Amino acid sequence: MTLLSLSHVTKIYRQGGMLGRRLITAVNDVSFELGDEPEILSIVGESGSGKSTVAAMILGQTEPTDGELQFAGKTVAIHSRAERKAFMKEVQPVLQNPFEAFNPLKRVDRYLFETARNFSAGKRPDRQQAEKMADAALHHVGLTLEEVKGRFPHELSGGQLQRVAIARALIPQPRLLVADEPVSMVDASLRMAIVNLFGRLKNELGLSIIYITHDLATAYYVSDNIIIMRKGEIVERGRARAVLDDPQHEYSRALKDAVLAAEFGEVG
Repeated sequence: MTLLSLSHVTKIYRQGGMLGRRLITAVNDVSFELGDEPEILSIVGESGSGKSTVAAMILGQTEPTDGELQFAGKTVAIHSRAERKAFMKEVQPVLQNPFEAFNPLKRVDRYLFETARNFSAGKRPDRQQAEKMADAALHHVGLTLEEVKGRFPHELSGGQLQRVAIARALIPQPRLLVADEPVSMVDASLRMAIVNLFGRLKNELGLSIIYITHDLATAYYVSDNIIIMRKGEIVERGRARAVLDDPQHEYSRALKDAVLAAEFGEVG
């Protein structure tokens, strides 16, 4: 069974007024699938490659101009609060900047408790049950409820807050996480910790993860499969190690060369 399917998906934005309107193709004829077996699929590209637009369409935040997205055999089409809630029990986002995901005046544990109450299967949990659900999710990301209880976002580090955001996404017990540049706002020393966490979640919880990134190094490390995008189109795809060890498209080779130059310095 296919968990997620994108078939010839295109997204065109219209900019400007009546006298100066122009069309911008953000994503052009993109197709790929996620099977039912848990995997980490990285979608890699520079800014403007269309990868975040693909993420937004998968999350049901924007509809494709053409083509079709299906999740678990059903077309992704969200037109009501009930449809949104049902979909988000299965598919959860992890955003780029954790500080933008939390109201600075609201304690982070309240987000966890509210998510537990809103997405619990069956009877709405009481406070004690919600705390147990929150604590269980936090343990999966290497934290405890005691560490974050009563604290505001600014009282946590960026790495801690991103892990809280991931824990919040785990509470509904989704089948798919869509992580859009989840380590770009985290200190370099903590990036591999977050990436390693995704690997553990895949193995321990049977989660599939779409990892949106411009960082080839972390994509190489964590991915089962990889898609490389340029100007809204897929230019290369396949098993991550095979693609990145021996990229065939000139754009893929240029991305790899840029990573090597940044890591080891220019020669000469």
